[in-house]
This record gives sequence, structure tokens and C-alpha cells, in this order.
Amino acid sequence: MQEKKGFSLNGYAVFVILLVIAGFVLSQAATNNINIATVIVAMIAVLTIPGFFMVQPNQAMVMTFFGSYVGTVKSNGLQWTIPLFIRKSISLRIRNFESNQMKVNDYHGNPIEIATVVVWSVDDTAEAFFEVDDYLSFVNIQSESALRNMAISYPYDQHEGDEIALRSHPQEISQALKEEIQQRLGKAGMKVHEARISHLAYAPEIANAMLQRQQASAIIAARSMIVDGAVGMVEMALSQLSAKHIVELDEERKAAMVSNLLVVLCSDKSTQPVVNTGSLY
Repeated sequence: MQEKKGFSLNGYAVFVILLVIAGFVLSQAATNNINIATVIVAMIAVLTIPGFFMVQPNQAMVMTFFGSYVGTVKSNGLQWTIPLFIRKSISLRIRNFESNQMKVNDYHGNPIEIATVVVWSVDDTAEAFFEVDDYLSFVNIQSESALRNMAISYPYDQHEGDEIALRSHPQEISQALKEEIQQRLGKAGMKVHEARISHLAYAPEIANAMLQRQQASAIIAARSMIVDGAVGMVEMALSQLSAKHIVELDEERKAAMVSNLLVVLCSDKSTQPVVNTGSLY
């Protein structure tokens, strides 16, 4: 069922026309039976006044006639339509939905806690009213279901260079979540403007273990960078010593010097130098 424009007239114009008709009837009946004119005016009022209704900004009025959908009115202000039409108001304003924190397993089976915020609005009033029983409840349930399905499709942390993860790729994850929710809510006439993860953490039972794992990964990465830098510095030192002919070192002395420099550069604590006051070696 698709939304269509419903029949309505400007309420202010209709009200003026009714006043003119009522004045004309009363003026024509001034010389006749005033009771008949009063009855006619009263009948006109009874038949037309129920057709007036007000439409607020970013609001729509869905109209039905004996169970059949006859259209939607989105024009703001005082409107008038056929009094027999049953009218129900629906908001077109942008809304927020924040899900509860859910415990799910990520792609690698690790239990995590996750929640989302969805920004949405009604796009098709006919589908929102007639395709689902309660569109507000439908939005809540389907958003949480889409979040759960998305969470199990990605790992919490990035383990490979080009792997998309929940924590390291917020933009990609938000776009994937938005598309997942839109696919579910589109059949009910909803438009998803934005969907983002509002809470993401490991479940308490594995949080300590995962924290140690992250710390170990950080230490390994830092050590690897330190070793790469130390090797470059040692290579530069040997090259400059050789190029400037400061001192000639045999292979054994070079090995000792490399060993000492690497210890100094790679140690995580301050080293204590030993000063040789004797011979060159």
C-alpha cells in the first residue's frame, strides 16, 4: 500500500464560504419564515463543521472511509474534508531510538555488550499505518534485531590489516548498520537517517583477559618499533665510523659494539655504562 494525497480544502476559505451561504440564506428568509432559515443554517453547520481539522507542522492526517484508505493530508493549518472521512494523526518528525545494551557474540565468538542509537522518521504514512500493527514497536524490535545480526558479522578488534572491526572502523560499521536497519524498516514506510553504536565493550566475564591481550599486543608493537629503530641507528653508527675513519674495528669488535648498542637502545630501563680506562680494547 502506497501513500497518496487525500482530498482536502483550505479550512479558512471553506469557513468564509459557509458564512456567506449562511448570510445569504438568512437574508432571503428575512421576509419569510425565520424558523425555516434557522433550520437550514443549522443543518449546514451540522453537516460541514465535523469536516474541519488542524494539521500541525511535520504532521500528517491519514484518512479512511468505511475501512478503505482514501489518502493522506500533509498541508499545514486548518483544513476541511468530507465529514465522513475518519482521520488519524501521525507525526513526520525525526525521532531517536536508543536500544538497550545487549550481550551478543562477535564474529570470533567473543561475548560483547553493544547498543545503538537510530535516527528515523516516517516516510510513507500509508505503510506505517496499515502494513504493521504498531510502527513504533516495529522500529524498536527490528532495530535491535538488525544490531544483533550486524554484531555477529564483524569482530570486536582488528586482527588483520584490512579487516573491518567494530571498534576500529566506526564509519563503515555505522553505514552497514544503517543499511541493515533501513532494509528492515523500509517495508513499514520508515526512513533511517543515521545509525551509530552508542555502547561497545567486552562482556565482564572476559574483559580482564581481553585487556591483557590488548596490552600485550601494544607492548609487542612498541618493541617491534624500538627494534627497527635501534637496528637503523646501529647501522648508521657503523657506517659513519667507517666512512670517517674514526676507528677501525674487526668483526669481533663490531659484533660487541652492535650488541652493546642494541642493549642500550632496546632496554626498557636506564643502562649503566662501564668506562674503559685501560687500552683501546
